[in-house]
Formats: sequence, structure tokens, C-alpha cells
Amino acid sequence: MICVVATTGPDGFTIVDKPQGLTSHDVVARMRRLAGTRKVGHAGTLDPMATGVLVIGLGRATRLLGYISGQDKAYTATIRLGVRTVTDDAEGEVTETCSTVDVGAEAIRSGLSSLTGDIEQVPSSVSAIKVDGRRAYSRVRAGEEFTLPPRPVTVSALDLLAVRRPTSELIDLDVTVECTTGTYVRALARDLGDALAVGGHLTALRRTRVGGFSIEQARTLEELAAAPVTHDLAAAVRHSLAGLSVDVGTARALRHGQRVAALGLPGIYGVFDPQGAAVALVEDLDGQTRTVVGFG
Repeated sequence: MICVVATTGPDGFTIVDKPQGLTSHDVVARMRRLAGTRKVGHAGTLDPMATGVLVIGLGRATRLLGYISGQDKAYTATIRLGVRTVTDDAEGEVTETCSTVDVGAEAIRSGLSSLTGDIEQVPSSVSAIKVDGRRAYSRVRAGEEFTLPPRPVTVSALDLLAVRRPTSELIDLDVTVECTTGTYVRALARDLGDALAVGGHLTALRRTRVGGFSIEQARTLEELAAAPVTHDLAAAVRHSLAGLSVDVGTARALRHGQRVAALGLPGIYGVFDPQGAAVALVEDLDGQTRTVVGFG
């Protein structure tokens, strides 16, 4: 999901290390005040319980957010086996508990393996997916019962880091996840628990990467109070997509929305003038390069 709040101000990306307890919209509101602009948006919502990488666009860089939100993501997470919740995470009401004393290491590894690769995933019922025009979580809060249809997602890696027993009846698994956009990590926790017949839910989630932006580049809101832009517009484009530099005449034409002879890169990519300023996002089509998003 992309949220943009619409004035003039700084252009670029801020990579926020979102703290637990704040919504993504809360972070947008904080950044709006810190940067002194209302044109702020985020790429890829994080639940309040989750922490980590939240890509924030400011000014003209908000035009890039749609290209960021669709890129692959990475997480570290903790899955608790032995407890089911209504939300598939620690914030929901417990619906069932079960002993895990008979769950062995080989069964855990097999269960994780079955959730890796191209899979069909049923999203959590408290997701923001719309059902007949209403968010799924709104229907759950209203007491409605329904099942969302499965969706194809790709989990390129689901690796086990550690196995812990907080009690004799429960198992905690620390894992890393790399996946396509639209993958619900809490649904992976739910499905692993179901496969092992003991139930499961997510107790911790930290996003460590969105596309080319990693947790090492992220800053806390307190750190960002001094410098709210961590990547200017050109750097934001370079980190987001492939790109190339063009001559003055080509840059001028693309800035004015004119088409030029195909520049030769696949997909949508960034173009920069000889001084390194971002000109536009472009795409080659029928032997010509056309502007998809212009930066003026």
C-alpha cells in the first residue's frame, strides 16, 4: 500500500527505522513536521508491532513510491508455535493453545521448506485487503466470518536462525524471510503452526530491506530530526531503479515529455543529465524512449 499526503519542500527519500507501536501513517505525520512539507508518502505499510525499514518519500520523490512498494522485501521474525491467535500475531486474542512437546527439529525444517518457493498464500483475515469494498480487518471487527482467497507469492528464503523454548509447552523460532511484495509473514507463522498441528503466530517482525534500501541505511525518528532527507532525489532514483546519464539535448527533450530514440535499457529506468540530476523515469517502447514520470 502507498500513502501520499498532499506544497513545496525537500525532494528525496528518508529511510526510517520505524519503532514498535507506531503506524506507518504516524511516521508520515512525524516526517511531515520534521521536513516542513505536506507532500509525504510511504512505500509498504508496516503493522504497529513491526519495526524496521519504512521508505518515506518527500516532495517529487513521492512519484517513485509505486516503484518501490512492488519490490522484494526481507525480514527477521519470531514465530511462536503452540498458540493460535485471531490476528495471526501477538496483538490478537488467543483462540487455541496446544503442547509442542512432540514437535521435533526435522518436522520444523520440513515445515519451513514447504513454505519456501512459489506458494499460494491465504492472507490474514485482518489484512487491509478489500472484500466487497470493505477492508478485511473491518469485517473481522464487525464479527463477520469469511475466508480470503489464496494468492500467489514467492518466498525465496525462509531460514531458521534459532530454536528456543520459553516454556516446556511452547517453541519460538527465529527466522529470516526474503519474499515478494504481498507476502504476509504472519500468515507464514500461521501456516507453519497449522502444518505442525500445534498452531502458530508471529511475536516479532523487523523489516530489514525494501528493494535496494537496507536497515543499515535506516535512521530513527530522533536522528532524522536533525536531517530529514537521507537520499536526495537523484540518489533515491539510483537506489530504486537502473539508470543512465544522457546528454543535454536528450535530457531537455525528456524533461519536456518528448520521445527520443530508444536508449536501450529494459523496463522502467531512471535518466540523469550530465550534472547528475534526475530527469525522469522512462521506458523504451516501439524503438523510442518515453517519459513515464517527469521530475521537471
